[in-house]
Amino acid sequence: MNELDSQKVHCPYCGEVIELVVDCSVEQQSYIEDCEVCCCPIGVDVSIDNEGQVLLNVSHENE
Repeated sequence: MNELDSQKVHCPYCGEVIELVVDCSVEQQSYIEDCEVCCCPIGVDVSIDNEGQVLLNVSHENE
């Protein structure tokens, strides 16, 4: 699997589809990334399962 993977998600604020680049070399990570459309801070939770699939959850920053 590539170390970087591109994932499309909906911004929890504006609902627009945005693309996030995920570092697959880290099994679990949480960070804040600004929406490229509305600039609101999105909470991003990433985990990689045993089969190498990316599990991605986005939420409002304070959820």
